[in-house]
Formats: sequence, structure tokens, C-alpha cells
Amino acid sequence: QVQLQESGPGLVKPSQTLSLSCTVSGASIATGFYYWGWIRQPPGKGLEWMGVISYSGSTYYSPHLKIRTSIARETSKNQFTLQLLSVTPEDTAVYYCAESKKLILRETDKNLYESWGQGTQVTVSS
Repeated sequence: QVQLQESGPGLVKPSQTLSLSCTVSGASIATGFYYWGWIRQPPGKGLEWMGVISYSGSTYYSPHLKIRTSIARETSKNQFTLQLLSVTPEDTAVYYCAESKKLILRETDKNLYESWGQGTQVTVSS
């Protein structure tokens, strides 16, 4: 069974870069056919799909966040990462990593995913 664990700083200053990692156990991130995604939930709002990276390294991003978002793999650590540039307080959210065995774009229904991390709170504040 795949297990996911998010990690990263809980507080980021405005205009800085938010960097999170998701450590994967129970599967290799470079093995077909896994897809590794990031989803967030701002306070009082619904889930927002941010992007996904495939087992082969292909990336897909939310059009809304594409210009500021980068998802990458660190295969030696069996991790995938999220970078969000130029953050503002509107980027304050609980950030989740998730795994699926098919490509899922712009969907946040938890039933579509095989595994979720527990989530990590990130607050953007000076």
C-alpha cells in the first residue's frame, strides 16, 4: 500500500517561494503507472487541484497556477516536490499530496485517488 507524507516549512513570507516535499513509501515514483499530485485547501474553501507529475516525469498544471508552479521528482529520495513562486496570503492552505494510477486532471474528488497524505498547513504571513 502506498503511503505519502508531506513535509516543509509551515510559515512562508509573502513574495518568497513555498517548497514542499512528499515522501513516498510502498512504491517507486518512477514506476509505471503512477501519478503524483498536489492539491490544496485554503481555509474555509474547497479543495483546489494544483498539478501532477507522472511516473515518467511528465507534468501537468492548473492553468490558474501554472505560471507559479513547478512539480518535480527526486527519484533518489523517492520523493516528489512542489514549488510555488511569489506566494501571497491567498496561498495559505493545507497542502496535500496524492497518488493515482491514472492521469487525473483538475479533479479533487478523494474517491478518484488511491492514496493521500495527511496534509501540511502552510501559512503565508510576514
